[in-house]
Amino acid sequence: AAAASAASPADKERFICIYPAYLNNKKTIAEGRRIPIDKAVENPTSTEIQDVCAAVGFNVFLEKNKMYPREWNRDVQYRGRVRIQLKQDDGNPCLPQFPTRKSVMLYAAETIPKLKTRTQKMGGSDQSLQQGEGGKKGKGKKKK
Repeated sequence: AAAASAASPADKERFICIYPAYLNNKKTIAEGRRIPIDKAVENPTSTEIQDVCAAVGFNVFLEKNKMYPREWNRDVQYRGRVRIQLKQDDGNPCLPQFPTRKSVMLYAAETIPKLKTRTQKMGGSDQSLQQGEGGKKGKGKKKK
């Protein structure tokens, strides 16, 4: 019985929360940054954090509508919280290379700038995306 009652807090305990603010080099410590500014990323999104952590093999899920309490900006890009299973039931790390939440945050911050979405942005992929969408709309109208 004791084990059963202890199960629910342990579940929550195994899934750590990472808010994008923790990794954001635009924030101060007071605003929620938790890693050194030289290791932090510019405006990371919860989706990016989810992507890099899932790619390395973590059990991850995204809570899209959660907000970091100290985040004054309510825009969608600042929303979201990533839950990551850091430890297994027995308390051992799921991935030995990430024993602490800080190790996960530093890894995510190091990896996000290497994401394709990040590297392409420098080359102005936003414009090409918009042109692509415009082309599709045009074709749709012609069919009518």
